[in-house]
Amino acid sequence: MQIDDVLTDKLVDAKLVLANRMRLTASERRQAIIVEAIRLFSEKGFRGTTTRELAAAVGVSEPVIYQHFATKKDLYAAIIESKSQEASDQLACCPNGDCSDEVAFQTLGRLIWRWYEDDRTITRLLFFSALEGNELSDMFFTRHAAGFLEAVSGYIRTRIEAGAFRPVDPETLAWSFIGMVAHHAQSVSVFRFDPKPRPRDEVLHDMVDLFLRGVLNNENQLENGSHNGSAGISRGRMRKKA
Repeated sequence: MQIDDVLTDKLVDAKLVLANRMRLTASERRQAIIVEAIRLFSEKGFRGTTTRELAAAVGVSEPVIYQHFATKKDLYAAIIESKSQEASDQLACCPNGDCSDEVAFQTLGRLIWRWYEDDRTITRLLFFSALEGNELSDMFFTRHAAGFLEAVSGYIRTRIEAGAFRPVDPETLAWSFIGMVAHHAQSVSVFRFDPKPRPRDEVLHDMVDLFLRGVLNNENQLENGSHNGSAGISRGRMRKKA
């Protein structure tokens, strides 16, 4: 490549950076960095992605990256916060804070499934993080997964106290349901392994039915649909019915 070509490319890059700075506000630029970081990390891993590549993808200079995120840990935290907020926004409570257990667990099942189906980047990020010994996966489970588990086990604990569910450890039951749905959704959506394809809602219906038949004190409740939850699940926390 000729020297003139190199200078021309640098001039073009400089113009792009300037144009980007003029177009985006500080908050918009910060979000753009997070989005591109998620994409690059999920494609190339944490060790294979450089700050220079990230800056080029966003259309800013490297110092701008450091203005928003002084360390990689700050950037990892922002990624986790971004993904956790997306999930939190979707974790809506049942209508009027009261619904049947079928509806409550079908709602949770869809949320878990969408986590893998709608955006596979976070799964790839967590795999890279675990394989490379990166701290992002630890941050994810501390900030997001633990809260989600607490929400589900809290609902189950409330139903046990009401006498509707069998007296089994709530966390174990929560892990059982989450793991069942998550494993299937990951196999289908991430690994493309689905030897017997079926509609998602049909699969979830059977999973919820199987789970509730194992935990309900009176299985007849499942037939007549009279088992109404006494608590809603909202944004990672339990909200008791007024």
